[in-house]
Amino acid sequence: MTLPARIDGALRRLTDAQWVPQLLVRLFVGYFFLESGWGKIHSLDDFAERFAEWGIPAPAFNAALCGWTEFLGGLLIVLGLFTRLASIPLFINMLVATLAVKMKEVGGLDDFVELDEPLYALSFLWLFFSGPGWVSLDHLLGRALRRKYAGQLEPKVPA
Repeated sequence: MTLPARIDGALRRLTDAQWVPQLLVRLFVGYFFLESGWGKIHSLDDFAERFAEWGIPAPAFNAALCGWTEFLGGLLIVLGLFTRLASIPLFINMLVATLAVKMKEVGGLDDFVELDEPLYALSFLWLFFSGPGWVSLDHLLGRALRRKYAGQLEPKVPA
């Protein structure tokens, strides 16, 4: 077997295994947000006080929104259910946390690259584009829907 053929085979195997990082990111990041959101919704008064200190408008509402977004979004990400949809509000949550709170502490690029929130935002952006992988409820749901609507999903091309 030639070297290019071996390299091509190795690259194909890596592509076939892309479900592994999708699953690991979903489980680790999703669980982190599930647990973080759980803590926030069970101490909303304290969390709302912190929102007020940070100067975030409507602190009680936004603290509850943030906590429930993290809890429910994290749960959906772990399950791989509506992953792409769930990643949008979680991405926005991290963007707001970065811009409204964390950037006040940033003095330069060295400080910025040490923040966790942009990494979480990038994880959700990656999940939005890559999807949850085949080890997910999204995959099972999609497969069932494709079977049910098999003939109806192909585009109809006029003759």
